[in-house]
Amino acid sequence: MDGVNDSNVSEEAEANPRLSVRSDFKEIDNTSEVCITNDVVAKTEEALRANERVKRSEEVEKFDESGEQVPLIIIVDSPIANSDSKEPFCKEKLIPQNGTISAPPEGNFQNGISEEGKAKKKNMAYDDVILHMGEFGRYQKRIYLLLCLPAISCAFHKMSGVFLGAKTDFRCLRPNEYPENATLDLPDNIMNMTYPWDNKTKTFSQCERYDIDFSEDYYQSGANVTFNASVVECDSFVYNKTVYALTTTTQWNLVCKKAWLRATGDSLFMVGVMVGSMIFGALSDSYGRRPIFFLSLVIQLVGGIIVALCPEYISYVIFRLILGSTTSGVFLVAYVIALEMVGPKKRLVAGVGCQLFFTTGYILVAGFAYHITDWRYLQIAITIPSLAFLVYWWFIPESARWLLTKGRVEEAKDLLQKASAENGVDLPKDTLDNLLTSDSDSKPDMNEPTLLDLFRYPNLRNKSLLLFFNWFVNSGTYYGLSWNTSNLGGNDYVNFLIGGLVEVPAYTFLLFTLNRWGRKIILCGCMLLAGTSLLLTLIVPANMPWMVTLFAMLGKLAITSSYGAVYVFTAEQFPTVIRNVGLGACSTFARIGGVIAPYINHLSEIWTPLPMVIFGVCALIGGIMSLLLPETLNKKLPESIQDGEQFGKKIRGDDEEDVKQMTDIEIMKPLKTQGNGVYNEKQNG
Repeated sequence: MDGVNDSNVSEEAEANPRLSVRSDFKEIDNTSEVCITNDVVAKTEEALRANERVKRSEEVEKFDESGEQVPLIIIVDSPIANSDSKEPFCKEKLIPQNGTISAPPEGNFQNGISEEGKAKKKNMAYDDVILHMGEFGRYQKRIYLLLCLPAISCAFHKMSGVFLGAKTDFRCLRPNEYPENATLDLPDNIMNMTYPWDNKTKTFSQCERYDIDFSEDYYQSGANVTFNASVVECDSFVYNKTVYALTTTTQWNLVCKKAWLRATGDSLFMVGVMVGSMIFGALSDSYGRRPIFFLSLVIQLVGGIIVALCPEYISYVIFRLILGSTTSGVFLVAYVIALEMVGPKKRLVAGVGCQLFFTTGYILVAGFAYHITDWRYLQIAITIPSLAFLVYWWFIPESARWLLTKGRVEEAKDLLQKASAENGVDLPKDTLDNLLTSDSDSKPDMNEPTLLDLFRYPNLRNKSLLLFFNWFVNSGTYYGLSWNTSNLGGNDYVNFLIGGLVEVPAYTFLLFTLNRWGRKIILCGCMLLAGTSLLLTLIVPANMPWMVTLFAMLGKLAITSSYGAVYVFTAEQFPTVIRNVGLGACSTFARIGGVIAPYINHLSEIWTPLPMVIFGVCALIGGIMSLLLPETLNKKLPESIQDGEQFGKKIRGDDEEDVKQMTDIEIMKPLKTQGNGVYNEKQNG
């Protein structure tokens, strides 16, 4: 916060009824350097008298959650002469005495601003512009809606694997049968004379048959097959085509000993998602959000069509991996562009709204798959809608924030002025120049922290490991449950549809509770509920399969809420200087969870409830371990590595008083004057 005037104070009090205002002043010690000399005061005395609207400093008393008053020092934009010494009061930062903003780090100061403070001012200045033009005006709503729609197509590709590679009931093809006219069902006596009994599944074997001459005479004789008859593995199969006309599983016989290839295909798709987030994320930072969005979109279109034309499974898996990488390029880049134009107070709602568009695509996949039962046509059908997004080239601008970071200030200003005009807000060029003035002072951090800094200190290391595990569990469980609908029993389409629908109340729940109940209780409670629900599937009676679906969907709802909460919780746990590094590491662990999830689902070939047990136990462990993390709601967030190490620690005795004193008042240099004796109102930011 660079500065507030009287109107800012009133707006703050109006926005938070728990803020009360009283008049008081805070004077800066002038022993080392006086804000302005008495001679200069004399020269400007007449000008000061003419300025009847002198902005006075005010002290605000904020009540924390425990009811204790927390005084806040409000910034003064214009100096006020002290009646005794004629020395003006200097600008102060808005600093609560128990802290919501940390004291500046030690280092060289220039005009009262540390080097780390300069590095942060670019975002602060940009956010000032967004606040001036409107946090979510007509322009933002239009861009936001357009950029959320591609999330639907990304959901198509991420979730369609359930139906592209769907597994159906099958049996071995007998030597005297032709695949074209073979039917799945056979009389019991024929089954008994052809296939051995599988004691695990309590049915006839689907992967083996007797090595006997299956002639007409053999079946007509009704011979009893002895236990000494040899058994061979099948290489051809007959599938049930009443639900799925053709899937990758039935086309390339991905059953029995080849069943692991299905899991590998889904796993490599998630590898593509992980690699894509790294590649396209780096490219978008270097070359811009807009060109990389369209590059990803074109690759997604071409790759999607090629996937549908693949003649064998290896090429299918390779192009699915490429397709997975483009979902990161399209969805994440569009997500970033959309949220960079939204004001700070609207970003939580905007972020959840974008996830709901993804959920919409999730739900629509069930409709596509129900009506299109051939996997090649289904793949084409979910790819073609992305053609419509190519027209965005004429509607979607580059990110103004990215333009500013690349020094293309004039382009950014033109874009922001057009956006303001569409919002019906007048944003004169001089006002925009003033809001963005501090950008020129921004300097890169030459000692940027790395991932290793998270492991150099015990408290940071413990919190990081806990967060890594939580991301791993949340992602693995979310995708595992989303892709496991065929193992729940009942109708695959209905199970999949319910799995998508439960995400709507899951995200809505976060909107109403995350800023009220706290992050930790939501994360912990939802993970415990998910784990308990999944483990309860073990005790469901065999004659009540619908209860398995019920508990599985309750677990899906809970883990969806947990997955949404961990994003916010994690961002607030890491110090500002290493937040991006920490979030990137957490995201990598989440992708690893997604990569492993298909193999966990594959364990249902051994024991059907086993994936539920694994996901449930992991969710319970993650929920319990999350209790070790500190709550972040309404807390002063860490900024430096030292802050991050202290955040969440229990400090006793004198150490606690020392830590409190560190955040009481931010050290500021006295006000400087320009050559004409006029105070420089921008000098402190």
